[in-house]
Amino acid sequence: MTTTVLGIIGGSGLYQIDGLEHAEWKRVESPWGKPSDEILFGTLNGVEMRFLPRHGRGHIQSPSSINYRANIDAMKRAGATDLISISACGSFKQELPPGSFVVVDQFIDRTFAREKSFFGPGFVAHVSLAHPTCPRIDQALFEACQEAGIQVVKGGTYLAMEGPQFSTKAESLLYKSWGCSVIGMTGMPEAKLAREAELPYGLVAMVTDFDCWHPEHDAVTVDQVVKFLTQNADNGRALVKLVAPKLGPVRTPSPLGIEMTLDTAFITAPEKRDAVLFAKLDAVAGRVLKV
Repeated sequence: MTTTVLGIIGGSGLYQIDGLEHAEWKRVESPWGKPSDEILFGTLNGVEMRFLPRHGRGHIQSPSSINYRANIDAMKRAGATDLISISACGSFKQELPPGSFVVVDQFIDRTFAREKSFFGPGFVAHVSLAHPTCPRIDQALFEACQEAGIQVVKGGTYLAMEGPQFSTKAESLLYKSWGCSVIGMTGMPEAKLAREAELPYGLVAMVTDFDCWHPEHDAVTVDQVVKFLTQNADNGRALVKLVAPKLGPVRTPSPLGIEMTLDTAFITAPEKRDAVLFAKLDAVAGRVLKV
C-alpha cells in the first residue's frame, strides 16, 4: 500500500493553506539551487500535504526568476507523490469569465528564459509530454470544484508566456486563434519538470481577466488582476480541502504510468554519464539510478 503525499504549488494570491493539522514550515535544500520558499508540511482531511508558495510568501519571485527545478526537486525530496498546481491566468474565451476555473490538460510553451530540464549535456533523457497532466488528478480537481460551487471547465489549453509583461494585443489575438483557453506565466516548465521527476501533475487555472483581446474590456492591469485574486484564492483553498479526500490517503497510481516515466527515458550510455549531474539527480531519478 502506497500513501498519498499531496504536493500543492500555490500561485498568485495563494500563499498558505488553512486547516492543516500539525502544520510546520521546513526548509528543504536542493542541489538545483534555492526553492521559492520553505515547504509547509501538514495533514489535511487525513491526507499528508506539502505546500509550496510558487512566488514565495509576500510574492517576491517573478515568473521568470522562479527556480522551477529547485521547486520540483524540493517537493520530491519532501516526499510528494502527486502535484497540484494552482495558477492565476487570463482567459481567451467569453465563456471563461474572471472567477471561473479551468482544469488544464494541454500546454503550449512560449517561455524562453528558463531552465526546462533536469537533464542536459553529459546525461541526456527524453520524456513524453503528449498528455502532460494526470487524468486521475484532473477528475478529482473537477469534482472538487463542482462540490465547492465553483464555475469550472474540465479540459483546456494553457499558453505559457515568458512575462513579466502582459501580452500585446497582437499576441493575445494570435493565441486566441490557436484555440487556447487560458494564458499564464508559470505552468511551464513546471509541468515538464514534474514529468521528469515522475510526479503526476494537475493544474487549475484561476481566471482573473480576459487578457487584452476582448473588445469590451480594458487591457490587463495589476489592479484588475488583484481584484479577483482574493476571491479566487478563497475558492482555491476550498478546492484544496475538497480534493484531498478525493485522492485519499491510500494512493492510486496514475493511469498513464507516470511513476515509471524514466524507465525508457535515458539515452546517454552509462559509462558516459556526467558524474556531477548524476549526483544531482538523486531525488528526481533515484528510483531508476539507485543514487
